[in-house]
Amino acid sequence: MAMRNFYNEIKGMKVKELPAHLKPIFTIDYVKNSIKSGLDSYHAKYIQTSSIEPLYHICFGGMIFSYLVALPEERRHLEHQQHAKEHGGH
Repeated sequence: MAMRNFYNEIKGMKVKELPAHLKPIFTIDYVKNSIKSGLDSYHAKYIQTSSIEPLYHICFGGMIFSYLVALPEERRHLEHQQHAKEHGGH
């Protein structure tokens, strides 16, 4: 939804106008305020309602994180297996 809003904002602009529009969005204060408002809305939506969804978020986030951390090792392992298969290894 946020990407759609962003696209609708810049859709009618010329390329020369784009940097002037994007520069205020990427300031430290704007990013801090965006993160703070996002955390506040998350707190209001899930924490204050005693929802179990934050637990799901932590579980699924942990699984995704561990998968991404293990992915390079797994890729090396699969490449080694493929190399061994091609060259008659064990």
